[in-house]
Parts: sequence; structure tokens; C-alpha cells
Amino acid sequence: MTPRDLAGQICRALRAAGHQAYFVGGCVRDLQLGREPADYDVATDARPERVQQLFPGSLSVGARFGVILVVEGDMQIEVATFRSDMGYSDGRHPDAVKYADSPQEDVSRRDFTINGLMLDPETGEVLDFVGGRADIAARIVRAIGQPAVRFAEDKLRMIRAVRFAARFGYAIEPATFAAIQAAAPQIHQVSPERLREELTKLLTEGAARRAFELLEETGLLPELLSEVAHMRGVTQPPQYHPEGDVWIHTRMMLEMIPAGAPATLAWSVLLHDVGKPPTFKSAAETGDRIRFDGHAEIGAVMAAEICRRLRFSTDDTEQIEALVANHLRFKDVFEMRPATLKRFVRLPNFDQHLELHRLDCSSSHGKLDAYEFVRKFLRETPPEQVRPPRLVTGDDLAQMGLRPGPRFKEILETVEEAQLDGRLKERDDALAFVRSNYVK
Repeated sequence: MTPRDLAGQICRALRAAGHQAYFVGGCVRDLQLGREPADYDVATDARPERVQQLFPGSLSVGARFGVILVVEGDMQIEVATFRSDMGYSDGRHPDAVKYADSPQEDVSRRDFTINGLMLDPETGEVLDFVGGRADIAARIVRAIGQPAVRFAEDKLRMIRAVRFAARFGYAIEPATFAAIQAAAPQIHQVSPERLREELTKLLTEGAARRAFELLEETGLLPELLSEVAHMRGVTQPPQYHPEGDVWIHTRMMLEMIPAGAPATLAWSVLLHDVGKPPTFKSAAETGDRIRFDGHAEIGAVMAAEICRRLRFSTDDTEQIEALVANHLRFKDVFEMRPATLKRFVRLPNFDQHLELHRLDCSSSHGKLDAYEFVRKFLRETPPEQVRPPRLVTGDDLAQMGLRPGPRFKEILETVEEAQLDGRLKERDDALAFVRSNYVK
């Protein structure tokens, strides 16, 4: 059984019990576009308690909003009761809902016309009370009703308008666009977690460049990520960046992020040069060329702060910070000692570091010699040489009479460095090295 099959069964069961039931929202839009929906939602005039009666084992995930989750194996379908919303004092959620009996009333409180379609799964008839099919044909994102009212109800809809326009290659209808510009400063009413989720979707759905251009054009970008907005107009040395300023370079990289890319990689593309605006020094100041001394280190600090502001997990924050901090190290790989290179490629999720470097080069000078050098090293170097088992352990040091403490770490790192460089290959040699250098 597919999700569509399950959603169809739910509609048939609701109708057999005397209720109206339709596919609704994004799944109908996607079907109109010839795309396979990621999920299916059902709208009905049945009240939540009735839905739970008809589908034992269903979950009340949004009872106050009339939403019940029907679960079958690893599939789940949201079943929502027709409703109209009453007041949005927090700018995100309705203060109360009033259940409705007609699909037309339910559709009128939804966000965009392209998402306001309903579909009868039995006949294939599309119910269109808001002109959604015409806007799909015209490739337009248009708010249902008065745009200012829709965005006052839910500020997150402003970013969703950008996301749909970017994903489908649509234009935002002028009145809807103007309403976003007017309400952009209110985006801060949305929780950091929801902002992070929507921004991550913008970065990973395959249309990141257009999405962030629209964020800039609507005035949302400086509200959401002022550090990124400051990249515009920051010139770069033409011998390394013939493409233009920092924002042009970043947008070119965003364009190359494929759909489904890891979120941490996508965010590092956006933020890898975030340290350039505050470290900019002109050729007149440096005496030779434009420079951004320390921008990777400062950018890493800034990226970590952005991640904390948007409530990223600790693991994701550390990965994004590491990607930004290390993105310039590839220029040094030809001169790195074997131990240094091995430690470099041992960074967690190194494939993301490598891909960030490829995108960085491909969007600037185009030279991929360091990228190919590292790939060749990884192909030709056995994993056991990159991550060899330790020749000496902490227990070995203790048996030699050395006391545990910071000194232990220093000794073990020194031995590993010599091992990675190939100066120590056998355990006996490593133990003798420790005795001769550290044991009195």
C-alpha cells in the first residue's frame, strides 16, 4: 500500500460514514504538476472525535486545531476537520478554531491559492474555490484573500511564499510580494526552530540561489541573517575571485547545491565567507591587494553564533563551524607533512569539507588541483594508514611510571604524529621512544 492508497481508503471510510472527505493542500498541487507528493493530507467535515472513532489507534496530534493522525505501519496521514481560524495573537497559531461544514470555508483560511485545492480521489474532480489552478498555470504564488491578513495570521508564511516560488520557479504575485516587504520586520515573531527548518528547506530543495535572492528582494534576508546580507558589495581580489563580490560568489555556490544535500554542507556554503565583511581591508590599506585576514576563524565564530541563535543541535553547530573554520586549509595541502594531511582528512564528515572546497573553487578561480590532490591521496592511501591503531596507550604510560594528566595527552599525540609521519612503525620502537624522551 502506498500513502495515496491509504489516504484514499480514509476518504472512502469517511464518506461511507456519511461525511465529506477530500485530498487537500500540497498533495493536490503536486498531482496537478505531475509530481509525486511527499505526503497526503485529508480534509473532512467529520469532527476529530468522530475521526478517532472511525480509525481506532489514530493519534490526536493537534486536537485543538482539529488534526488527527491516522497511522498504518510506517505511513501516516493527517486528517483535518474543516475549520475557520479565529485570531492569531502570537502571529503563528490561531487562538481558537471554529469547525466548518463546507470545504469552501476551510480553503479560505489557507495560505496560498496553489495550496488551496481539494481533490475527490474517487472521481478525480478538483475543487478550486480560490483560482489555484489558474495560478499554477500562470506560475504564480498568490496569497488567498488579503495578503496582509494571511501574513498577519502566520508570519512564517512569508518564508513559505519564497520557498514555493523558488522550488517551482514561480513569481510571487505583486500584492503578495508587497505584503511580504511590509511585514518582513515581523518575522522575528516566529520561533528560531521554525525559522531554521524553513531556511534549511530553502537551502536543500535544489533552488537555494533563487530562494536567497528572493529573501533579499523581499527584505527578509537582513531580518533573518543580517550577517549574510552584509556580503553584498564587499569586493574581492579579482585574481582569486573574477566573478565579483562576496555575495555574487556565495550565490553562485548556492546555485550548485543539489536537492537533498546535507543540511550542514548547505549551511556551510551560505556561511563559509560570512567572516569577510568584518575583515575586509582594501588594497590601499594592505599595500598590495584586498585581503580578508583571519576571515575563516572569525567566520567560524560568527557561524556558530548564528547556529545557536537558530537553535541548531550541538552536533550540527560543531560541523558547520568546522566547515567554515577549515575551508581555506586546502590551499596548504601540497606542503602539509604526512601527519598533518592525515589529521586533516580525518575531520568528521570530511566528504563535506571536500565538497565545500570544490564548490568554492568552481564558483571563483576554477582551479581544482588541491581538490584532486586530496582525492588522489584518499584513493591511494589505505584507511589503516590514515587511522592506524595506536602504538602506545595510556596504560603503557602508566606502567612506565608516568602520572596521568595533561602530559599523557601530549606524549600520546607526539607518538601518533611520529607514527603518521612514518618515523615510528612498530610498537617496540614507540615504547623505546617514550622511555628515552619522557621517562627519567
